[in-house]
Amino acid sequence: MISRRDFLTTTAGFALASSLPLPALAQATPKRGGTLTGTWGGFEPQALFVPPGGGSSPYFTSTKILERLLRLDGALNFQPVLALEVTPAADFKSYIVKLRPNVTWHDGKPFTADDVVFNALSYWKPVSAGLALKALTGAEAVDPLTVKLTFNTTVPEFFLKSVLAGKSGLVIPKHIYDGKELLTNPANNAPIGTGPFKVKEWVRGSHVEMTRNEAYWDAGRPYIDRLVIRWWRDPASRSAAFEAGQLDIGCFNPIPVPDIKRLEATKKFVSTTKGYENSAWVATVEFNSRRDIVKNVAVRQALMHAIDREFIGDTIFFGLATPSTGFIPASNTLFYTKDVEQYPFDPKLAAKKLDAAGFPLKGKSRFKLSVVSAGWFEENVKMGQYLKQALEDVGVEVDLAIPDRATSLKRIYSDYEYDIAISNNSGPIELVPNWTQFVTTDGIVKGAAFRNANGNSDPKLDALVEQLTTQTDPAKRKALAVEFQQGVAKALPITSLVDIGSVTIARADVRDHSQDADFMGESWSRVWLDR
Repeated sequence: MISRRDFLTTTAGFALASSLPLPALAQATPKRGGTLTGTWGGFEPQALFVPPGGGSSPYFTSTKILERLLRLDGALNFQPVLALEVTPAADFKSYIVKLRPNVTWHDGKPFTADDVVFNALSYWKPVSAGLALKALTGAEAVDPLTVKLTFNTTVPEFFLKSVLAGKSGLVIPKHIYDGKELLTNPANNAPIGTGPFKVKEWVRGSHVEMTRNEAYWDAGRPYIDRLVIRWWRDPASRSAAFEAGQLDIGCFNPIPVPDIKRLEATKKFVSTTKGYENSAWVATVEFNSRRDIVKNVAVRQALMHAIDREFIGDTIFFGLATPSTGFIPASNTLFYTKDVEQYPFDPKLAAKKLDAAGFPLKGKSRFKLSVVSAGWFEENVKMGQYLKQALEDVGVEVDLAIPDRATSLKRIYSDYEYDIAISNNSGPIELVPNWTQFVTTDGIVKGAAFRNANGNSDPKLDALVEQLTTQTDPAKRKALAVEFQQGVAKALPITSLVDIGSVTIARADVRDHSQDADFMGESWSRVWLDR
C-alpha cells in the first residue's frame, strides 16, 4: 500500500487556513480607467462562448460580455440585471418578467422582450437548461419590455430564478442567432452581448482583450477601460506573473497554495474565499456504465474503498480540499445531506468486495481499467497518478492517460473512451440542472462537456429530478434532494472525491471584487483600480 510520505513528496507540507481574510476594501469613490489583467486556475477555452456550457473557462470569459436576467449576491439574494422583476402567478404556472429599459446590444441594436422570448424557446430550453425548463410551454412578448413565461406545471420560484441567474441563463441576441446554428456560430468566438465589456481581439494561446462598453446600461460602469484575460499553462507561471506585475487578479486557486501565503506576506496582495457561495467546486470520479467491468455497481462500490480522500485533500490539494461525503458538496446550505451511503478508505474491504463481485486475484491482477484524468488542473495530474497506485494496491491494473484539455473533453464527453474518469464540476446551490444533468437521461448529450458521460439512465432518478422542477414547497424539495443524493451515492455513476476550497488572489489595489455569490461568473463591472 502506498504511504502519504512516499507519494509525490513535492506536494507535502502545507495546509491553508479554512477561512482566508476578506480583501481590504476602501470605502472610497471608485476611480475610472486602467487595465485589469485577470486569469483563473485553468486553461484557455475552446471558444469564448459555448452555448451548452462547455465548462468554466468559456463561462469565465463569456460572462464579461453576455449577461443574465438576474444575479445572486453574496447574501444569496436575487438582484436585477437585465430583468427588473420576475414575478410568479399565484399558481406558479406562469411568470411575468419585467425588463430593464434602454439596454442595447454591443452592435447598437435594442434589447427587447423578443430577445428573451427567443432565448427561452430556442436557447435555454433546448440547449443550455435541459430538463430544468422541460415544463416551459410558451414565452410571449406582452410588450417590448414584458415577457410572460408559461409552464404546464408548477415551477418553484427559487428554482426558476436560479436558472435565470445561473450558467444556463446567459442572454444572447436574437438578431445574431435566430435561424442559425448555435453551436458552431462564428459569433461564439467574438460574442455580442449587453455586458460591460466588448471583445476587441482574441489572440489564441495568449489572451483575449476586451474594452469598456461606452453605451452600457449601468451608467458610469464599468470603471476600468480595458479587461485582459490571459492564460498560463501552469500555476507557477501565474505566480511569476503576479510578482512581475503582469497579472492583477486570479480566480479559483490560480497559483500554488504556498505561493498565496508568500505573496500575501508582501502586503501587495490579498486573498479571499468569498465569491464562491453559489459556485462550489469538486473533483469527481466517474464510471462508464457502457464498459463491461465498471458497469457492475458492486465493482464501483468496492473501488471507492480503495481511494483515500483525506490523502487527496491533505497532500494533493495542500489542505485546500476536504473529503466529500457524496456527490453534492457540504457547502450547499439548502440541499446537502450526509445521510448517504459512505465508502471509507479501507483497501482490505475493497479487495474483499472485489472478490465477492467475482473478480478474485489471478496472479497479481484482477482486471485492467482505462483511467482518464482530465489534465486541465495540476491537481488532476496528481490525482490520476495517485489513483493508479491506489487501484494497483488492490490488484487492479491501470492504463492511465492524462490528456490535455481538448483531448480530455473528447475522450470523456464525446468518445466515452474510458472506464474511470477524473474530472471536475463547479455548480450552484440549486441542483437542477448543473448537478442533476450528470446522472439524468436527458443529460446524455454526446459531445456536450460536463454532462452525463457515464451513460447512467435510471427512471427513478429521472422522476426525482422532474419532481424537483415542479415542487414549490421548500421542505418537500429538500426531501426530494436528499432522496436524489441517496440514489446517486448507492448507484455511483459519479461521485465527488473532495470538495475543493476556492480562493481568489488579487493585487491589493484591485477593489470591489468577490462581492457576488459567483464572482468568477459575474460581469466585473464594479471592479476598479485604486491606482
